[in-house]
Amino acid sequence: MSGSNGNGSNWDANGDGGDAHESADDRAQRLADQRRALPDAPGVYLFRNQKGTVIYVGKAKSIRKRVASHFSNPSTQVGRDLLPMIDRIESLVVSTESEALLTEQNFIKQYKPRFNIRLRDDKSYPYIGISLDEQYPRVYFTRERHRSKRVYFGPYSNAKRVRETLDLLGRIFMYRTCEGQTPGRRSGSPCLDYYIKRCTAPCVGYVTQEEYRDAIDGVIDFLSGRYRAIEAAIEGGMKKAAAEQRFEDAARERNRLRAIRSLLERQRVASESIGTLDAIAIAVEGNEANAQVFQVRDGVLADRQGFYLENQSGDDLPAVAEAFLLQYYGSSMMIPPLLLVQRQIAANAGAIAEALGARRGGPVELRVAERGDRRRILELAERNARLALDQERLRSERRRQQRVDALEGLQGALGLDAIPVRIECFDISNLGGTHTVASMVVFEGGTPKKSDYRRFTLREGVDGVPDDFASMEEVLSRRLGQFERQHDRSPHDDGYDASFAALPNIVVIDGGRGQLSAGMRVLEGFRDRGVVIVSLAKRIEEVFVPGRTAPIVLPHETPELQLLQRVRDEAHRFAIGHHRIRRDRAMTTSVLDALPGVGPARKQALLRHFGSPEAFLAASREELEAVPGLPGKVARDLYGAINKTGH
Repeated sequence: MSGSNGNGSNWDANGDGGDAHESADDRAQRLADQRRALPDAPGVYLFRNQKGTVIYVGKAKSIRKRVASHFSNPSTQVGRDLLPMIDRIESLVVSTESEALLTEQNFIKQYKPRFNIRLRDDKSYPYIGISLDEQYPRVYFTRERHRSKRVYFGPYSNAKRVRETLDLLGRIFMYRTCEGQTPGRRSGSPCLDYYIKRCTAPCVGYVTQEEYRDAIDGVIDFLSGRYRAIEAAIEGGMKKAAAEQRFEDAARERNRLRAIRSLLERQRVASESIGTLDAIAIAVEGNEANAQVFQVRDGVLADRQGFYLENQSGDDLPAVAEAFLLQYYGSSMMIPPLLLVQRQIAANAGAIAEALGARRGGPVELRVAERGDRRRILELAERNARLALDQERLRSERRRQQRVDALEGLQGALGLDAIPVRIECFDISNLGGTHTVASMVVFEGGTPKKSDYRRFTLREGVDGVPDDFASMEEVLSRRLGQFERQHDRSPHDDGYDASFAALPNIVVIDGGRGQLSAGMRVLEGFRDRGVVIVSLAKRIEEVFVPGRTAPIVLPHETPELQLLQRVRDEAHRFAIGHHRIRRDRAMTTSVLDALPGVGPARKQALLRHFGSPEAFLAASREELEAVPGLPGKVARDLYGAINKTGH
């Protein structure tokens, strides 16, 4: 298979994947043939496992030699963990080393390979968004950045600091905080923000569109680090207002100027001559890494970002730093012209600078700070990176010990012979006997294993009367049946389910003695294999155990009870979520699909606008007519159809 990326770069998948029954020698020979067919040229290579999942993406000046180096040193961590999983090697030839860097990061972002260095939870980092596509733009907190006509600043590593920044910006620039494309409320009067000097009330025309846009430009300048320009603009406005004897306006500008200067003086770390730069420091230990970014703008420490990185392959500091720089600035809205980096990173600085320069649209320099304020800032970033890594390690060890304490406490409370490694919990959810569902959640080693969660759709109650005992008996019977069908099968067989094939140590049933009795009737096959069956009642958190007349009452502060509560609450959350999906699907199918003028796209638009089928069905005619993009005649027909049918 071959193709092109649109830039004249060739893509090759070398060889077919093996089958489940291929011998080790045949696999080694097939991979050796694939390696020999790789090009001796710069580019990117991908390792896929037997399921076709990308597990590692790399780049190299020579793809063939770089891939060979992986296989020539099997004693490394990568060799021990990664090489046995490789089933197929693919390659992509590019023109330059900087293009290889960018292509590698694009593939990492696309496939999220297990063994590549990645920002932890990289989907959830917050941004500040500015809606320039609106007549009176908003400045808001967001975790998305896909709208083409909006400006985004970030990523930020701390949501609390983002909200604090927005609060400061609101006090200085007084932009609107109301939702929607246009400002204002139906009352036609300004909201409280106007009276407390947090908004200039564009909704009632107290500020022109040009004046409001000047304030938004000030927000952009502030977030871009152009502090001296902001100071000069506000000071000029203050003097002009005073000269024109608009003393109230002059006082407001004076207060804004004081707020800006107070902030800048508190955060000034060097003289203004240091200019605008980012100081980046990385600390690496084993599979953990931390990156610190100190953002200096006009000599002011504008922000400090800290990021934890996943380093499953145990790469060294230069490799981690290279991956971080490309990932961080690949999503950052602003790349400064100067980046201060550690000496270990400087070896490959040219290719990184070229790649970032292409992203910035101007030259980017990576420099090692030798002396003065710049050296001091970089050393401060290095100390923070090491400290953050040490703190994270301590927190991880503390969390691990808490999990061990909880499992050991549960072992003692239930009189088990061994620590209960795998705990499964079941819960039932329904509404008046309809849309009955059940959930199975799994905790291994005291933490959720979400890949093993399962959902069940159950028989409905009779005449709308729910029967939780029968429902619990049904789901537990199905769980045991799945185990008996799965546990002797090979993981390579079609239809194999690892979650159902696993034998739990404890089965937790959400409920009291009645639910436990229902479970006992159908789980003899589990009990014969040593599985402990318990139920947890909500009222006073009693633990019911077979063969005991009195429940076990654990003190609320004990980690073993807190673990059981967490497992039970997670099962409840998972069951409720499934129930809501089925209920909403049934409502939208039975109601919206039968209404005049409602196709799939319009149905989704109505649900997005009202938030739920219930809110749509309760809407007035005026509210339906106010839905964006919905013609007035269709809205009136919908209102008539809903009320005519009695829904």
